[in-house]
Amino acid sequence: MFHGAPVHSSGAVRLSEGGDGDGTVWLETGLPAVEEDITRVLVVASTESGTLRDVEGLSVAVLGTDGTAVVGYEVTDAGGETAMVLAELYRRAGGWKFRAVGQGYLDGLTGLAVDHGVDVPEAHGADVPEGHGAEAAPDHGVDVPEDHGVDTAEEAPVENRAPETRAPEPKAPEPDLPPSPPQAVAKVVEPPARVPAAPALAPFPEPVADWTFGAFFEPHTLSGPGNDVISVEGLPPGPVVVELALRTEGYTGVWTLTPDNKEDDLLVNSTEENFRGRLLVVVPENGRLRLKLRADGPWQARVLPLAAARRLSEETMEGWGPDVLLHTGGTADAALHYRGSSNFIVDVFELAGHDDPTVLPDARPGYINEIGRRRETLELPEGPLLVHLARADGPWRARLKQPRAATAWLRRARR
Repeated sequence: MFHGAPVHSSGAVRLSEGGDGDGTVWLETGLPAVEEDITRVLVVASTESGTLRDVEGLSVAVLGTDGTAVVGYEVTDAGGETAMVLAELYRRAGGWKFRAVGQGYLDGLTGLAVDHGVDVPEAHGADVPEGHGAEAAPDHGVDVPEDHGVDTAEEAPVENRAPETRAPEPKAPEPDLPPSPPQAVAKVVEPPARVPAAPALAPFPEPVADWTFGAFFEPHTLSGPGNDVISVEGLPPGPVVVELALRTEGYTGVWTLTPDNKEDDLLVNSTEENFRGRLLVVVPENGRLRLKLRADGPWQARVLPLAAARRLSEETMEGWGPDVLLHTGGTADAALHYRGSSNFIVDVFELAGHDDPTVLPDARPGYINEIGRRRETLELPEGPLLVHLARADGPWRARLKQPRAATAWLRRARR
């Protein structure tokens, strides 16, 4: 939709001018009426003259049904772009969520359209440079639960996620890497700059011997210089661990890809330097894993079986970033200490009695979904199960607490 055609054919999305003459534009959505094959609704701003840096107060906000603002995103770093995807509404877990984007395009709506798969006539798009001319500003992704006002009472249930902010965060300790060479400016008369080496992955861990869910296979290791598609064939269908380490000072994004190469689930949405973490990904039935990676530096990836994930124990385990942890014992309490400043989201997948190793069961409800530094206790049922740290842009610690009876005995002994 745009000003000349403000209503979508389904009637589910409408664009209207604000009444105060201050440049405000309203986007009204009836998301349950959106066709099932539409998975995203983009909120776009563009200029007819000048650039977006000249637009005062460029921002987007989500309002609840009572008119109060739920979350907002103010664009403070716009440059010479003439079009920008400010935000998007996207389908997730049977509902809809909101995410701030902030992806700009120097060549305006032409570059934006080409980057999203629209065929632009050559007469209008001949000036589009190779690679669609897209200049992506840092993605300050913000995930907002639909039940905070984007949705209406009659709309589909929404994943219970706290707003996912991308505010500047304290820098976690970086891996011991070789110094990066200076970035030379490429000229015809000069040799190209040497590409920095990708960060090394941790040594391959010994598989958990008594872990039985999912097939075992030898690890697959890949690397690259920047934006890429991570593709591995011949994997057993089902959940696997994808370990990722990047040397980057900017944005890192990872999406699963559908069979027709469209972005699907957003797995990583980080502005942390030198991102690293372990992702939980389900390989489809054809055994072909494909992930879209957006990164401005070299990277290494390793695809591992679930048995290669670390097992929770009473010994303190330290990590940084998203991860996949195993629990194989009886009912227990797990203590988690998160020291980042962004979203900390933890899911638990119970595998006892789940007989199909090619898919994951639904996540157990009621686990951690918080923002900032947290000390949390997870009440774990009997294993086997997966503890999935889905969002954790920062350092964390985890351990199993001593059984309550043992804790009470220790307290009595200390008196």
